[in-house]
Amino acid sequence: MRVFVILPAAGLGTRMAPGHATHTAPKQFLELAGVPILIHTLRAFVAVPQVFSLVVAVRATEMERLSAQVKEHGFAERVRVVEGGDTRQESVSNALHALDCHDDDIVLVHDAVRPLIEPAVIRRTIEAVEKHDAAIVGLPALDTIKQVERTADGAIVTATIPREYIVQAQTPQGFRCGLLRRAFAEAESDGFTGTDEASVVERAGTDVFVVPGSASNLKITQPGDLELAEFYLKQRSAAAG
Repeated sequence: MRVFVILPAAGLGTRMAPGHATHTAPKQFLELAGVPILIHTLRAFVAVPQVFSLVVAVRATEMERLSAQVKEHGFAERVRVVEGGDTRQESVSNALHALDCHDDDIVLVHDAVRPLIEPAVIRRTIEAVEKHDAAIVGLPALDTIKQVERTADGAIVTATIPREYIVQAQTPQGFRCGLLRRAFAEAESDGFTGTDEASVVERAGTDVFVVPGSASNLKITQPGDLELAEFYLKQRSAAAG
């Protein structure tokens, strides 16, 4: 059994900093502590011995740049760069087609802009997939969750959902390769687009288990997230030092 990693990184990051000249690059290429966010993410997975190889899906215009960065940071032997699609699902599908994985191998899909994923969480996800075939990282909901109906005047609460029934999905999300390929093929055939890989696999009738995540595994989406990520990095460096 081998472990493969897919990083969909073809997004434009339009929410990062509209109108801010300092954030003109796609967010996955912005620097965090002097290193591109995507390189931080790759480092986290390369540090896990079980990971056999990684595939990163980016826009065609970014393939040359990423390939150069991968070579510069010494990842060329384990990382392959492929062209992504217009949606996350298309990017993951393209990367999945590029994998030479067997049905019982494990595929982890991780947001390229979650650079602070801890190797221990990656290992726990792999272990969960070995046992259950499908698993995601998730955080318990801390706030009260309301279900609403949208109206012309705003949202109206229709129900309060008990927190014990809610988790906030993170990544990595891991699956047996054969299972993920079958679920994606069914979704493509039916014209279904999921919000994440787990939703596609759930639709195919497979139970998805949850591995506890951490608040530091944040997705860098808005400008303030960079500062928060810098804070977590400094905390880790201080703890390691």
